[in-house]
Amino acid sequence: MVRVAWVTDSTAYLDDRIKERFDVYTIPMTIIFGTEQFQEGVNITLDQFYKKLKSAPIPPKTSQPSVGMFVQLYETLQAEYDHIFSVHVSSKLSGTVFSAFQASELVNIPVTVIDSKILTYPMGVMIREGIRLHEEGNSIEAIGTYLEKMAVRNETYVLIGSLEQLHRSGRMNSAQFYLGSLLKIKPIISLTGGSLTVVEKVRSEKKATARIVEMFEKAYNNNLIKEVYLLYGLRDDKVKLLMEEIRKFAENVEIKICPLGTAIGVHAGEETIGISWFCPTPKEH
Repeated sequence: MVRVAWVTDSTAYLDDRIKERFDVYTIPMTIIFGTEQFQEGVNITLDQFYKKLKSAPIPPKTSQPSVGMFVQLYETLQAEYDHIFSVHVSSKLSGTVFSAFQASELVNIPVTVIDSKILTYPMGVMIREGIRLHEEGNSIEAIGTYLEKMAVRNETYVLIGSLEQLHRSGRMNSAQFYLGSLLKIKPIISLTGGSLTVVEKVRSEKKATARIVEMFEKAYNNNLIKEVYLLYGLRDDKVKLLMEEIRKFAENVEIKICPLGTAIGVHAGEETIGISWFCPTPKEH
């Protein structure tokens, strides 16, 4: 069997079963607070990130791993593996995919770079499925094709937790911020084609939460969805309420709860929640 290594970045949420595998490697993103730099998941935790986010005079920035970091890792792996799958956060949210692709052209080991078009737990699911296919004896080409198709079958909706943070990060102008705050608007953002897009603006958090549950219920009733991923900024109590609502109409679906991570947190704040799933066929937009 071809020896395969799996590389991803720190925006992916990997469950313990995947994280502890010897053939899975993670390259950290860099988080910049003024003159301070941190490597996500290495020298700053999610809790520490949100604490600094509240007190930071200017919004933090994230920086993608360099081409050199990828080259160094790929060259290390080529001594033990025959092929590398490099699965990364949406190219519309970060340049990480492009760093990985450039590095792949500078090493001797073949590398298949996958733009996940998503982030956090669904990225981990893609890696899990790729590993499963490899262990079942599928070819490198078949695994790559499957993952590319899987990337366009995901639906993710995020309920923004903090308009103030969205404004501070530059994703909302002052007029929109003040009007939204006055009317208690809760934007619902969709990760469509890898890009963050406001799909609805709902009055009150309760209505917005009900709306994203309704979106999943419609998809669940129309498709054979076996798993749903509930995402949160820092506190998971809100998504536990989401889970209770989902159980009212989907008793058998497997529910996974996991953090959104810094990629969304920089812009949306710690109160942010989201819902994500894979459909059997791509959603039509």
